[in-house]
Amino acid sequence: MPDPANSLRFNVVVDGLELGSFTALDGLTAEYEVMPYSEGGENSFIHQLPGRLKYGNVKLTRPVDLQSKALGAWFGLLAKGVGGQRHTATVVAFNDNSEPVAEWTFMGVWPVRYAGPGLSTESGKVATETFEFAHSGLLG
Repeated sequence: MPDPANSLRFNVVVDGLELGSFTALDGLTAEYEVMPYSEGGENSFIHQLPGRLKYGNVKLTRPVDLQSKALGAWFGLLAKGVGGQRHTATVVAFNDNSEPVAEWTFMGVWPVRYAGPGLSTESGKVATETFEFAHSGLLG
Protein backbone atom coordinates (compact mmCIF):
# COMPACT_ATOMS: atom_id res chain seq x y z
CA MET A 1 0.00 0.00 0.00
CA PRO A 2 1.44 3.41 -0.92
CA ASP A 3 2.18 5.98 1.77
CA PRO A 4 -0.80 8.19 2.62
CA ALA A 5 -0.78 11.95 2.14
CA ASN A 6 0.90 13.92 4.89
CA SER A 7 -1.31 16.81 6.01
CA LEU A 8 1.77 19.02 6.36
CA ARG A 9 2.88 18.78 2.73
CA PHE A 10 0.84 20.38 -0.06
CA ASN A 11 1.38 22.91 -2.83
CA VAL A 12 -0.99 25.24 -4.68
CA VAL A 13 -0.87 26.19 -8.37
CA VAL A 14 -3.17 28.77 -10.02
CA ASP A 15 -3.24 28.81 -13.84
CA GLY A 16 0.18 27.18 -13.93
CA LEU A 17 1.66 29.76 -11.51
CA GLU A 18 3.21 28.02 -8.50
CA LEU A 19 2.00 29.79 -5.34
CA GLY A 20 4.20 27.61 -3.18
CA SER A 21 3.60 25.52 -0.10
CA PHE A 22 0.98 26.33 2.48
CA THR A 23 0.71 25.14 6.07
CA ALA A 24 -3.09 24.99 6.39
CA LEU A 25 -6.05 24.39 4.09
CA ASP A 26 -9.68 24.67 5.19
CA GLY A 27 -12.98 24.63 3.33
CA LEU A 28 -12.55 21.72 0.97
CA THR A 29 -16.28 21.01 1.14
CA ALA A 30 -19.22 20.32 -1.16
CA GLU A 31 -22.81 19.70 -0.18
CA TYR A 32 -26.25 19.46 -1.70
CA GLU A 33 -29.04 21.62 -0.38
CA VAL A 34 -31.94 19.49 0.83
CA MET A 35 -35.34 20.49 -0.50
CA PRO A 36 -38.27 19.13 1.54
CA TYR A 37 -41.36 18.27 -0.49
CA SER A 38 -44.67 17.59 1.21
CA GLU A 39 -46.73 15.33 -1.03
CA GLY A 40 -50.47 15.89 -0.85
CA GLY A 41 -52.25 13.01 0.90
CA GLU A 42 -48.98 11.56 2.28
CA ASN A 43 -48.85 12.54 5.95
CA SER A 44 -46.39 9.93 7.27
CA PHE A 45 -43.23 11.56 5.87
CA ILE A 46 -41.80 14.45 3.84
CA HIS A 47 -39.77 13.72 0.73
CA GLN A 48 -36.15 14.94 0.89
CA LEU A 49 -34.99 15.93 -2.62
CA PRO A 50 -31.50 16.97 -3.69
CA GLY A 51 -31.20 20.66 -4.47
CA ARG A 52 -28.32 22.80 -5.65
CA LEU A 53 -24.75 21.75 -5.12
CA LYS A 54 -22.70 24.35 -3.26
CA TYR A 55 -19.00 24.56 -2.51
CA GLY A 56 -17.21 26.12 0.42
CA ASN A 57 -14.50 28.74 -0.03
CA VAL A 58 -10.98 27.34 0.24
CA LYS A 59 -8.81 29.11 2.82
CA LEU A 60 -5.02 28.73 2.65
CA THR A 61 -2.52 29.84 5.30
CA ARG A 62 1.28 29.96 5.20
CA PRO A 63 4.27 31.79 6.66
CA VAL A 64 5.19 35.01 4.86
CA ASP A 65 7.98 34.38 2.34
CA LEU A 66 9.39 35.71 -0.93
CA GLN A 67 6.28 34.62 -2.84
CA SER A 68 3.99 36.69 -0.60
CA LYS A 69 4.39 39.86 -2.67
CA ALA A 70 3.21 38.11 -5.83
CA LEU A 71 0.19 36.65 -4.07
CA GLY A 72 -0.87 40.06 -2.75
CA ALA A 73 -0.33 41.64 -6.18
CA TRP A 74 -2.46 39.00 -7.89
CA PHE A 75 -5.23 39.57 -5.37
CA GLY A 76 -4.97 43.34 -5.92
CA LEU A 77 -5.69 42.97 -9.64
CA LEU A 78 -9.39 42.57 -8.84
CA ALA A 79 -9.53 46.10 -7.42
CA LYS A 80 -8.16 47.42 -10.71
CA GLY A 81 -10.64 45.41 -12.77
CA VAL A 82 -7.84 43.40 -14.37
CA GLY A 83 -8.11 40.09 -12.52
CA GLY A 84 -11.86 39.58 -12.89
CA GLN A 85 -11.58 36.49 -15.07
CA ARG A 86 -11.98 33.08 -13.50
CA HIS A 87 -8.98 30.81 -12.96
CA THR A 88 -8.12 27.16 -12.36
CA ALA A 89 -6.37 26.14 -9.14
CA THR A 90 -4.82 22.83 -8.15
CA VAL A 91 -3.89 21.60 -4.67
CA VAL A 92 -1.45 18.68 -4.61
CA ALA A 93 -0.87 16.67 -1.41
CA PHE A 94 2.41 14.77 -0.96
CA ASN A 95 3.55 11.88 1.20
CA ASP A 96 6.72 11.89 3.31
CA ASN A 97 8.80 10.97 0.24
CA SER A 98 7.58 14.09 -1.65
CA GLU A 99 5.54 11.91 -4.02
CA PRO A 100 2.14 13.28 -5.08
CA VAL A 101 -0.67 11.27 -3.48
CA ALA A 102 -3.84 13.28 -4.08
CA GLU A 103 -4.86 16.24 -6.22
CA TRP A 104 -7.88 18.55 -6.29
CA THR A 105 -8.45 20.87 -9.26
CA PHE A 106 -10.94 23.70 -8.87
CA MET A 107 -12.60 25.55 -11.76
CA GLY A 108 -13.96 29.08 -11.80
CA VAL A 109 -11.53 30.25 -9.11
CA TRP A 110 -11.40 33.88 -8.03
CA PRO A 111 -9.78 35.42 -4.95
CA VAL A 112 -12.17 36.39 -2.16
CA ARG A 113 -9.93 37.50 0.69
CA TYR A 114 -6.30 38.17 1.47
CA ALA A 115 -5.05 38.86 5.00
CA GLY A 116 -1.45 39.82 5.59
CA PRO A 117 0.43 39.21 8.80
CA GLY A 118 -0.02 40.98 12.10
CA LEU A 119 3.47 42.10 13.08
CA SER A 120 4.58 42.71 16.65
CA THR A 121 7.93 42.83 18.43
CA GLU A 122 6.23 41.40 21.54
CA SER A 123 5.55 38.02 20.00
CA GLY A 124 7.92 35.35 18.79
CA LYS A 125 5.30 33.89 16.42
CA VAL A 126 5.93 33.29 12.73
CA ALA A 127 4.23 35.92 10.54
CA THR A 128 1.50 34.27 8.44
CA GLU A 129 -0.72 35.30 5.58
CA THR A 130 -4.13 33.93 4.59
CA PHE A 131 -5.54 33.63 1.10
CA GLU A 132 -9.13 32.57 0.41
CA PHE A 133 -10.75 31.75 -2.92
CA ALA A 134 -14.22 30.85 -4.14
CA HIS A 135 -14.77 28.34 -6.93
CA SER A 136 -17.47 26.87 -9.14
CA GLY A 137 -16.63 23.22 -8.53
CA LEU A 138 -14.10 20.45 -8.80
CA LEU A 139 -12.85 19.02 -12.06
CA GLY A 140 -13.19 15.26 -12.12
